[in-house]
Amino acid sequence: MTAPYPASKPATELGAVGLVRRLFAEHGRQHLWAYVAAAALLAVSAATTAYSAWLMKPAVNGMVGKGDFKELRALAWTVWLLFTLRGLATFGSLTLLARAGNRVVAEIQRRVFDALLGQDMRFFHERHSAEFTTRLSMAANGMRDAMQAAITSISRDVLTAAGLAVVMAVQDPLLAGLTLLTLPVAMLTLGRLIVKIRKFARRSFDGTTRIVETLQEAVLGARIVKSFNLEDKMRERMSLAVREVERSANRMASTAAISAPISDMLAGFAVGAVIFYGSWRVTVQHADPGALFSFITALLLAYEPLKRLGKSNLDIQNGLVGARMIYEILDAPRVEAQGSGLPKLDVSNGRIAFENARFGYRADEPVLKGVDFVAEPNMTTALVGPSGGGKSTIVALIQRFFPLDGGRISIDGVDISGVDIHSLRARIAFVSQDVFLFRGTIRENIALGRPNATPAEIVSAAEKAHAHDFIVGFASGYDTNVGEQGAQLSGGQRARIAIARAILKDAPILLLDEPTAALDSESEREIQKALDALRLGRTTIVVAHRLQTIINANQICVIDGGLVAERGSHADLIAGSGVYRDFFAAQFGDARSEAAGT
Repeated sequence: MTAPYPASKPATELGAVGLVRRLFAEHGRQHLWAYVAAAALLAVSAATTAYSAWLMKPAVNGMVGKGDFKELRALAWTVWLLFTLRGLATFGSLTLLARAGNRVVAEIQRRVFDALLGQDMRFFHERHSAEFTTRLSMAANGMRDAMQAAITSISRDVLTAAGLAVVMAVQDPLLAGLTLLTLPVAMLTLGRLIVKIRKFARRSFDGTTRIVETLQEAVLGARIVKSFNLEDKMRERMSLAVREVERSANRMASTAAISAPISDMLAGFAVGAVIFYGSWRVTVQHADPGALFSFITALLLAYEPLKRLGKSNLDIQNGLVGARMIYEILDAPRVEAQGSGLPKLDVSNGRIAFENARFGYRADEPVLKGVDFVAEPNMTTALVGPSGGGKSTIVALIQRFFPLDGGRISIDGVDISGVDIHSLRARIAFVSQDVFLFRGTIRENIALGRPNATPAEIVSAAEKAHAHDFIVGFASGYDTNVGEQGAQLSGGQRARIAIARAILKDAPILLLDEPTAALDSESEREIQKALDALRLGRTTIVVAHRLQTIINANQICVIDGGLVAERGSHADLIAGSGVYRDFFAAQFGDARSEAAGT
């Protein structure tokens, strides 16, 4: 896990200058040598431009005064060397800035992803998943661009603009045509570089796609990630994808940066040629030296530095928008941070007790209003009742997806709010009606229940889940790719893989949240066989709408209006005249309910 940064003032309380300072304090300081070296190279680039402009004075004076032609020729070569030096300095600075910036982006992406894994379910419920995709990719790049724009503006554009004197003059058409001769060479060179950049851009795009896939799986499958303690697995996947994008981005940056020395070398050659040819015209043909001076000054003193200064401010502001989006996540308290120091949960029997448990997803809208019941070890407790009564919420609260608003939930007498959250979830196997499968093969998805399981153990779990037969029926068997969120499999197949995953985890507590709700009768029978085997020897809590699936439960709790309205066995409840009997009659009719009660 990435170590947290020292507490900083929240980004919402910082202005533009303060936010830039925070960016450099948290990220620039780690890459100080790269930024200092890049700034020094940019200063060299600015100095060469200013010095080239200053050299125009002796050049014009020498031409007007009909100085030694050899000295003027040497001056032409000096200007070419200065421009070549500027190109090399630009190449070095761009490469250093790009590599440092890409490391910053990779670090930010890891930090944001790690921060998301440290949040509870309430955090995800309050946001759209598209926000996380945007912030992880575009906003992280914005933070990098803001830092680089600030360094470039100060180190290159400000110094260049301050060292240059802009002189407008009439340009020489003949010499302009001479300088244009370098354009075909430049265009040919840049065209080849573009081909390479496209190749690396494709690799970077593919890597970015994998980043988005992993993020979406972690967010949309947050319940499974947390229930099976898959945070480290997801961090590993994310790290591999980020590393690939970083490598591709570095190659793109190097390829793009090489255009700078090539362009500047050609520009230097053009300026040198202008000085050489122009000086010959002035000294031999007595051409107008003022026109030549104006032309050379126009070549050297382009308006680009001032234009970049204006654009840099916009780039910095745009980047700071992304920085604020990133810090909204990084500054949020990590509700489920690892290393909390709380004791680990030791489950001896698995007795789960709810004592006056109260909870609501929103303030003043309670879902549970004081739930009391006990799920005994080696028994099945069924939760039934109308939709919205709080049945699935109870299952979520046992896994601490949300904190209680009041009351207590204990396992073997230990309040679960006071134990290490990862040790709690390690002792719970969870199967939901919304089965979530991750990108990869059937084998990999089953193995998430216990990553160090042997191939034989994976097959055994699949057999117990009545999944082995259909798995070996695929051409690739256990190596069959499940597709996005298991799209290549049927609902019943996905459910049986989820049960195999839970069987492989072999946890003492089993939570089933309507695992057969969306299945047809045949698939439901197969799933029910697997669930019957899975419940043996475990404390099981099952949420069900189809009452025929829980008739044999040891205890049935009717959850209605946020309370336990009734509890008891099926025979006891059907013999009464309460909510359960009415609920049963609504599904099967009075005649059947009477028969079931006898």
